[in-house]
Amino acid sequence: MDTQRKKGILDVCVLAVLKNKPSYGYELIGAVSQCIPISESTLYPILKRLESSGCLSTYKQEHNGRIRKYYQITDAGLVRINDFLTEWEEIQQIYAFIKNMSREESK
Repeated sequence: MDTQRKKGILDVCVLAVLKNKPSYGYELIGAVSQCIPISESTLYPILKRLESSGCLSTYKQEHNGRIRKYYQITDAGLVRINDFLTEWEEIQQIYAFIKNMSREESK
């Protein structure tokens, strides 16, 4: 998959996980990896970028004597998911067109 396309999809996958509940890095990796493999070195720049763009916010909370950083989706993050879903419908139409045209050329 194209790197830029994958990057955008990973952003939305992270936001989709956070739509259900706030989460921390390790938990996010486990959830997103069910769909697309992701490592810490990939996740944390995504989280930083999403926070900078206002799509998520953070807070810290103690867990088993350690401070854990949690990420939660914002209204801007919800808009980002909805924008992606709208764009995806357009991409599906383009895909169908390309597939159709390819079949016609094969004849």
